Amino acid sequence: MSRNNIPRQKSLSTPEVLNPFVHKLNLSLRDKIQIAIMSVTIAPIRLVLVLLLLLLAWPFAALAVAFRSEEDKLKPITGWRLLLRPIVLVLCRGVFFAGGLYWVKTKGKQASSKEAPLLLLAPHSSFLDALPTVFLGLTSVVAKASTQDMILFGTLTKFSQPVLVKREDPNSRINTIKEIQRRAQSGGRWPQIIIFPEGTCTNRTCLIAFKQGAFYPGVPVQPVCVKYPNRLDTVTWTWEGPGAFSQLWFTLCQFYTRIEIEYLPVYTPSEAEKKDPKLFANNVREKMASCLGVPVTDHTYDDCRLMNDAEKMKLPMNAGIVEFEKLHSKLGVSYEEVQGCLKRFRDIKGSKEKEKVAQITYDEFSQYLYLPKSDALLEVFKLFDRDGSGTIDFREYVIGLSLVAAPANNDDTILLAFQLFDDDNKGYITESDLTHILKGAFLISDEDIDNIFKELNTSHSGKITLDEFKNYAKKKPEYARVFMTYQELKEQNCFTGKEKELFSKGQTDFKQWHGQVDESDKKLQ
Repeated sequence: MSRNNIPRQKSLSTPEVLNPFVHKLNLSLRDKIQIAIMSVTIAPIRLVLVLLLLLLAWPFAALAVAFRSEEDKLKPITGWRLLLRPIVLVLCRGVFFAGGLYWVKTKGKQASSKEAPLLLLAPHSSFLDALPTVFLGLTSVVAKASTQDMILFGTLTKFSQPVLVKREDPNSRINTIKEIQRRAQSGGRWPQIIIFPEGTCTNRTCLIAFKQGAFYPGVPVQPVCVKYPNRLDTVTWTWEGPGAFSQLWFTLCQFYTRIEIEYLPVYTPSEAEKKDPKLFANNVREKMASCLGVPVTDHTYDDCRLMNDAEKMKLPMNAGIVEFEKLHSKLGVSYEEVQGCLKRFRDIKGSKEKEKVAQITYDEFSQYLYLPKSDALLEVFKLFDRDGSGTIDFREYVIGLSLVAAPANNDDTILLAFQLFDDDNKGYITESDLTHILKGAFLISDEDIDNIFKELNTSHSGKITLDEFKNYAKKKPEYARVFMTYQELKEQNCFTGKEKELFSKGQTDFKQWHGQVDESDKKLQ
């Protein structure tokens, strides 16, 4: 059966935007000359003014939050402290004005706290996204707890009475949702809460998956679209690309930087959306994506974590991008499981100094399994290679392990495979047993059989136990299909004469194999 006959569900198709976490800044000769001149003229003056205005804003913000009891911190700022807000707002707006953000173009109207307790801003792409929070009245934000410890900015963050997220606290997510819900249902006593539902910075080419925390309260929200329509994009700050300081300096070296804010109509959730935060989040995201004219993808912050893991393993950062939310919801894989797959992917690639290309070739696949090239092995390789490119990227590898290997890699199949090698029911497998089957069936060399035996026999006893066999099946689940197919042929008494020759050349019937792949694929619809 040819690979083209194997259905590929659109639900796991490659996303329109492959990598929303990379930004490349292409400077023309004109740009370089402008930056060079302004770096010794305008930019230093702007930087001094920015720091001066921050220093002026700090004491007013510090006074507004000083001498408050723990009980007072659970209430919105009132009284004389509230009178300091206009002063802090003017000075903070002056910070951005001094940096070249002279005006903010707006469309639509901001709703009141009673109409929409939550303001959802997207896409989140820059450190300059702090300007919309100032423009919206320096209202509350959802921020990392460590933000409060930053010099100058920490005090200004406290002044906004943020909802703090402590990522190291396992209960932080629940506590954050409860606090958002408490404030959202206060009847307008608390200021609006600004949330960037994407949870991390992107390059604005799409809207990635929205975190559901903002949607659990089930209250009306106002989507707010943020745009930076500049000729040269010096504001985007992503996981892979120019650093924050470089982007900040390049921005100071522009004559001006434009920003646009568009308020969309308040979105009131239906009863179905109140019961299903994911549905609520996806519907709001669709509205915002339509306004921005960009597609939506299922990338998340976990993709960024996998990018970091890939870099540590000397793989290109973009190797770790798998559109995690989609794989999690469709295949049920956890972050830890995908992280384990990445380590296995690295093992297949080998221990080279630094990989420039993050795809597994047919040669590498063959070497990893210690199997000679054959039509049978090529068929397995093609099942992993979903786009027919001739290589397997990490996303295809994760999907392949779930749809191709996992259905066969169960206790029953492993036990059958063990019994296949232990033909005389000794309770263990010797190297002679392994050689008899593998060399006869796949024409594997003595050296490769020896390597497989050493990897299987972790106790170095000379005898492979069932537990060792199971552990190896988990380590290299790709073998599961090979074991299953061989057992099927043995049960059908096909492993003799001409059929043996055909099997060694990989000309076996894979109909049952493909049928199981199809059954696994159905759950993705």
